[in-house]
Amino acid sequence: MHWLPLGVALLVAVAIIAIGTRYVAAPALATRSFGLPLPESGIAIPWWLRLKGVRDIVSGLVVLAFMAWGTPRDVGMILLVEALIPVGDMLLILVARGSTRSAFGIHGVTALVMIVTAMFLMIGAP
Repeated sequence: MHWLPLGVALLVAVAIIAIGTRYVAAPALATRSFGLPLPESGIAIPWWLRLKGVRDIVSGLVVLAFMAWGTPRDVGMILLVEALIPVGDMLLILVARGSTRSAFGIHGVTALVMIVTAMFLMIGAP
């Protein structure tokens, strides 16, 4: 039965869409929890931050599309590939000497949840 991992996939998709929407609507506020210091002020900074929001929204929509028109295995493969995003975020924050709490606690945990969920969807849930 795939209902639990599909529920987690839905939660991940909706959460990243919500985060992306926050980046589009209020980029400076959304950036505070990412794990890196806020960029220097400048007229273009909010627009650069909004780019992340658009990409987050699309990442969530891809998962929802595969949930609507794909198989559980397809959703698992997409989650596994998209788990590279929080892994990359985590590594970049650590290399930049940002917040290790955010790196591991937000991005690392997100990647782990996505990978475990993907495995259950790809090999079959208990």
